[in-house]
Amino acid sequence: MQQETVVLIVGAGPAGLAISACLNLQNVPNIVLEKEDLSASLWKKRSYDRLKLHLTKQFCELPHMPFPQNEPTFVSKNGFIQYLDNYVSHFNVNPVYHRTVESASYDKRGGKWLVIVRNTLFNIVEKYEGKFLVVATGENSEGYIPNIPGLGSICGEVMHSSHYENGKAFDGKNVLVVGCGNSGMEIAYDLSNSGAQTSIVVRSPVHVLTKRMVQLGMVLLKFVTCELVDNIILTLSKLKYGNLSDYGLQRPNQGPFYLKNTTGRSPVIDVGTIKKIKAQEIKILPSIQKVNGDYIQFANGETKSFDAIVFATGYKSTVRKWLKDDGGLFNEEGMPKKRVPNHWKGENGLYCAGFSRGGLYGILTDAKSIALDICTVLGQQK
Repeated sequence: MQQETVVLIVGAGPAGLAISACLNLQNVPNIVLEKEDLSASLWKKRSYDRLKLHLTKQFCELPHMPFPQNEPTFVSKNGFIQYLDNYVSHFNVNPVYHRTVESASYDKRGGKWLVIVRNTLFNIVEKYEGKFLVVATGENSEGYIPNIPGLGSICGEVMHSSHYENGKAFDGKNVLVVGCGNSGMEIAYDLSNSGAQTSIVVRSPVHVLTKRMVQLGMVLLKFVTCELVDNIILTLSKLKYGNLSDYGLQRPNQGPFYLKNTTGRSPVIDVGTIKKIKAQEIKILPSIQKVNGDYIQFANGETKSFDAIVFATGYKSTVRKWLKDDGGLFNEEGMPKKRVPNHWKGENGLYCAGFSRGGLYGILTDAKSIALDICTVLGQQK
């Protein structure tokens, strides 16, 4: 089987859906290829129950469709899933599911991208051709668990945060969360609320803010410098939380919005975890040195045993596994070599979306830029 279209989009997460919607508005034929059996699988299959969007809804909209006015300022997981389903329906986005991309290469003679796909429903190989190729698998394609000596010897349960739903099954158990980003901190809070004896590994300095602080910062960035915004928000954070180094949490040297803009690292938006840390209901531990059966040795020399470990250690891009002829668009980690805002465009009609480390707002700007560029190229060729 072989199909031809103008634009091939790999990935039916928010980025792929947004690009397809923008192209549909301009009547540009496109096909969205998705390996799962539904769109937005990260949200629908691999996110914990209590998850909410960490930014206010106006910073989380996809192109051409605001959230309903009656939607809460901070949208719940289920609220966002409903928004995405409405988005797909409204813009007539029709992903082709159960399609795992095995390779994508550029045919210089024909001036087209050839994408080899495995239809996992029937275990057959299919071919798709398109003038343009958009990689929309994003930076969160596959859960990442670090290589820790002896991890395979552990007797308890080990999971990535993408498989964590809630803390009900961990009541009364001794659980270690590895990773102190937003997911790690919120999962630790959820586990503690569910009756688990909870500890969390903190390996790096981290900014801790409230949702309202982040909201204020996002608004101020429209009017004043990032340095001034960081100074204001850090002052508010210190007034709210005090000196968190007394509890094992160090603040980075650079400000939260500077770090977000330059490295993609987000501040932790506190949901109540800090109060539990201060009350010793959640214990802070340093990095893991090694695992030996039931026992885990930490960098401070302590050895402890746990019934379960949840790795909230982030995700990684998988684009290097299947994309050929990328023309230097991606580095070895599968992330764009160019810095934002020039990261989204490669050579020969190749684009990437959802790789800006800017969350949903970054997806919005990526999708608009890519759709406009494709329409401009097509207009020039008429």
